[in-house]
Amino acid sequence: MNPSASNIKLWSKFGPRAVYGMAMHNLAKDKPNLIAISGDLGNSSGLDRFKRDYPDQYLNAGIAEQNMIGFAAGVSRNFYNVFVSSFAPFLTMRAAEQVRMNLGYMSANVKLVGIGSGLSMGFLGNSHYGLEDISIMRAIPGLAIVSPADCFELVKVVEFASEYTGPMYIRLTGAPDNPIVYNEDYGFDFGKAVWLKEGCDICLIATGSMVAHSMVAANLISQCGISCSVVNMHTISPIDSEALDKAFDNHSLVVTIEEHFLSGGLGTLVAEYRAIKNISCKHSLIGLPNCYGVTAEYDYLLNYYGLVGSQIAEKIKSIFV
Repeated sequence: MNPSASNIKLWSKFGPRAVYGMAMHNLAKDKPNLIAISGDLGNSSGLDRFKRDYPDQYLNAGIAEQNMIGFAAGVSRNFYNVFVSSFAPFLTMRAAEQVRMNLGYMSANVKLVGIGSGLSMGFLGNSHYGLEDISIMRAIPGLAIVSPADCFELVKVVEFASEYTGPMYIRLTGAPDNPIVYNEDYGFDFGKAVWLKEGCDICLIATGSMVAHSMVAANLISQCGISCSVVNMHTISPIDSEALDKAFDNHSLVVTIEEHFLSGGLGTLVAEYRAIKNISCKHSLIGLPNCYGVTAEYDYLLNYYGLVGSQIAEKIKSIFV
């Protein structure tokens, strides 16, 4: 897909679910081994054109996510690269045992695409919010986890995943009119964090939707004379240990920021790394409280939980005193 400035803006306007479908459609014409399976969410996964133009490469498994994972694993054994999409909690919780056995234990070449993760399902509420998915998926050995920062990086991730052999969970956060992080082409490097901004006082390590908000926060904090780095930790498993070492070695405070429960997510992973390495640098976590919350529009929810740039900046300034 052509990463022109106009296309990047268009992808941002469409949002991650639509762009996932566009990326899959673009790849299918040259990859007959690419298979898309949906749990009765083909249109919601942006796959309407894919299933119209490549009907032999698409299957609707129905609202039977456990069955869908087992079937996808079987299809992958016939040298297919299978992408399975559904709402994040349905893939990672309802089908957790099948993911553990077929993707983790048996290393099936299946890519799970968790659509509407975080809070982006809005009025569908807690039954559809994907707030525990990182904690569950990162407990499964051998399962890669990637959370793209914006719609352009999502295109890069899908392109990479179409060539990657092995199980992967792709976490889609954000909604239509998704903030843009990358305005021009760049080389996506699986397992290697991207340093978007270099500073010397505070390092903000963010993933998914929170990368753009962290950039806003860093710029606001810099107006107070505090120098911030911003790291896009798009690959959560395997984590980039070199980036973590650099963050802890070169800053007096590291802050992890995510649209996920505070327990078990990126922040917990970084805290575990800090404890294992006996690192003394201060570390603070910003995310969602470990409780079931309100149901509302996505933008309202981000403000309600203090996950927009200006609120993140105020939280960090209160810590860095």
